[in-house]
Order: sequence, then structure tokens, then C-alpha cells
Amino acid sequence: MSVKLSTAPALSASNDLLLRWRKIPVAVTVDLSSDIRQLDNAIRALKPAGTQPSLFGRAITALCEPPDFGPVMYSLDTLVAGDVLVIAAHGFEHNAMIGDVLCGLLRNKGVTGVVVDGAIRDVAQIVAWDDFPVYARVINPRGPTGYSKGYLNVAVKLGACDVYPGDLIMGDDDGLVALSDEDLVAWIDIAEARLDTEANWTDRLMGGESAVSVFGLNDSERGS
Repeated sequence: MSVKLSTAPALSASNDLLLRWRKIPVAVTVDLSSDIRQLDNAIRALKPAGTQPSLFGRAITALCEPPDFGPVMYSLDTLVAGDVLVIAAHGFEHNAMIGDVLCGLLRNKGVTGVVVDGAIRDVAQIVAWDDFPVYARVINPRGPTGYSKGYLNVAVKLGACDVYPGDLIMGDDDGLVALSDEDLVAWIDIAEARLDTEANWTDRLMGGESAVSVFGLNDSERGS
């Protein structure tokens, strides 16, 4: 079997719309609707909270058949600045699908980060980069064993979440989310309104107003 190659669509969202989305945290995004696609929360940032930059870019998907990592290899000439490599390895823990050599190449190309539903290695070097966020399910020093199987730029599943080539991938310390072009248009106003609401809550609470008042709780049953 050979690796099957397809092309990911470009993001159609305007630069202004993408700039608006860059300000929205993942926690706000996933709270907008149960239909928002949150990636498996077991896929975690390698760097500690507060030290890793946010992840933001177009998904290039590599559907692997571990321990083969063929689609990852073929993605190297496809990925461009602003992309995110999404490696779907079925949660396979026994062989890393990528390490510092390939991550370093992608970083130099301007790729904005990597998401691995499986194993990664060479993490000491990778976490030393303060401009290249990487998320993975597990760390394993054992490398892949072939590059002749799999699919590049097809729909993949990370845990229970579907990810499509061309999706916008957003990640921060809380987790990861995938948004379609339609999602970007449909939800941005609501997301920004939610941010404004949370800022208002914070200001009022810090100003000494009661939580019952700020959140509109029913206090009629409180004891006297």
C-alpha cells in the first residue's frame, strides 16, 4: 500500500475575522455550543500551563497506521507557514510519530504547531522552543518503523472529535478545538459577547458586588 495524498482547502475566512478569533480562548469557544468540536482532552500541551504560546492555524491532517508514519513524511513538502500538522495515530502509544528533527523543520517553515493523537519523542528539545506549540497524548522514545501507509488530508478522528483538512485549529493551556469556515462566521459575535460578559462579571465581583446579584441567582430560599 502507498500513502494516499490529497490537498487541504485554504481557509476562506478573512484576515479580520481570523484576528477576532485569535482573541477567543478555547474555554469560551467550547462553551458556545455542544456542537463545537473539542479535541480529546487527553491530548495535552507539552509545555506547562502559562509557558506555551497559543496554537492557531489551518489543519493539515495525517492519518497514520502506526508504527508507520508515512503521511507525516509526505506532509513535510505540503505544509506551509500558518498550518498545523494534525497527526491521527489512533492514540497509539508504542511508537512516536514525530520528534525534534521533523518538528524543527516545520518550525523553520513557519508551521504554527503540531497535534499528535499518539506518541511524540525528543520532548526536551521541543519544549525549549517558545514559539512552537506541540500537543500529544503520550511520550515514547521509540520511533516509527516505516513510511509507506496512510492518508494525507482526509477527515480524521481524534478521540470522538472529527477534524477535517482545512479546519482552523485553536489551542491553549485548556485544550484544543476545531472550527470550520462556517463555524468561524456563525459564532464569532456570540463568542465576543461572551468575553464581554465575563469581563463584566469580573469587574463587578472585584468591585464587591455579591455573586447572587452578579449572576442573577434566586436567593428567595436563603435562610434568615
